[in-house]
Amino acid sequence: MQGLKGKNVLVTGGSSGIGQAIAVRFAQEGANVAVNYYKGKEEADTTLEQMRAASTAAGIEAGTLKDMKVQADISKEADVAAMFEQVIETFGGLDILINNAGMQIQAPSHEIEIAKFDKMIDINMKGAFMCSQKAIAHFLQNGGGIIVNDSSVHELIPRPRYVGYTMSKSGMQAMTRTLALEYARDNIRINSFAPGATLTPINPWKDDPKKKAEIESNIPMGRSGTSQEMAAVAAFLASDDAAYITGQTLFVDGGLTLFPSFRTPWTG
Repeated sequence: MQGLKGKNVLVTGGSSGIGQAIAVRFAQEGANVAVNYYKGKEEADTTLEQMRAASTAAGIEAGTLKDMKVQADISKEADVAAMFEQVIETFGGLDILINNAGMQIQAPSHEIEIAKFDKMIDINMKGAFMCSQKAIAHFLQNGGGIIVNDSSVHELIPRPRYVGYTMSKSGMQAMTRTLALEYARDNIRINSFAPGATLTPINPWKDDPKKKAEIESNIPMGRSGTSQEMAAVAAFLASDDAAYITGQTLFVDGGLTLFPSFRTPWTG
């Protein structure tokens, strides 16, 4: 990817799953990467090890790149402020924010516990906004920057029993478009990528062959996506190759948003 080498990147929720793959991909591209985590300190250490191995395998001399882990609960304003201060001080600036941290819960909509609902909205939507606020404030003082949001096909496709999750991802789409329009003249690009069914720890069905087969039967390409495929799209949206793209959501879903039930033509 063009334009990622030497950039300073912060990946929220970067200690596992798609976030971990994104952190590794940016290191492979020659970027300095800060890995945010909430509880997974050991997982964050593993991510740093993978980042260093990936950058070395890509031909980058060991020890050339900066990397760090930073603990923060992104649903808390004080934590977000401290995280950005630490990353900017350590790296000397920030060029790219990846809003990846998120959670999901499943329950009948009429039974969902409001405390759990609030927590999910606080992390998935308010947390992403607070991180975006801090990043944009820094970008405005330093000539611009890039935000890439990890959304979901469920910003578009409703999913029963996931009302809070679909609401939060629809909100992320609105945030992406609004902020992209507001700051386009300030050399700030803001986009999202929206994963479909992906083989990550947040999706326990990946270890159940029957459930996995059922889910994949609804995907036109017939398979789930990988974290590495999602990371490749995040890197593209942050690169110079996407320099004329802002305010968009790129669906990375094997065709899941193409109304797969229509795959067989109607007759009559």
